[in-house]
Amino acid sequence: MSDLDDKLPIKMLNDRVLVSTSDDGERKSSGGILIPATAEMAKRLVWATVVAQGQNVRSCEVGDKVLFSPDDRYEVEVQGDDYIMLRERELHAVAAERIEASTGLYL
Repeated sequence: MSDLDDKLPIKMLNDRVLVSTSDDGERKSSGGILIPATAEMAKRLVWATVVAQGQNVRSCEVGDKVLFSPDDRYEVEVQGDDYIMLRERELHAVAAERIEASTGLYL
C-alpha cells in the first residue's frame, strides 16, 4: 500500500466539530508562573481552534476559537496529528473576528 492510499479525504458529518489544541499540558499564570500539567486544578474549560466541521454546524466556522470541557472530548489521530472530536452542543463559547462584541470580553 502506498502513502497516497493512506491519505484519503475526510468529510465531517452532521454536528461534529474537529478541533486542534496547542496545549502541551503546562500553563502560565497571568503573573508568568509556569503551572505544570500534573498540578491538580478544578474543572477547567479549554480553548481550541476549529479545523473542520460537519454540514449541520451553525455556530462556528473553520479557524474560530471554541471553548469546551476536556471531559466531553474524543481524541483522534489524523495523518500523525492529534485532534479532538466534539459535538456542536458541547461548545460553550465561540471567539471570532466576525462576531460582534456582546460580553465586553476579548481573548
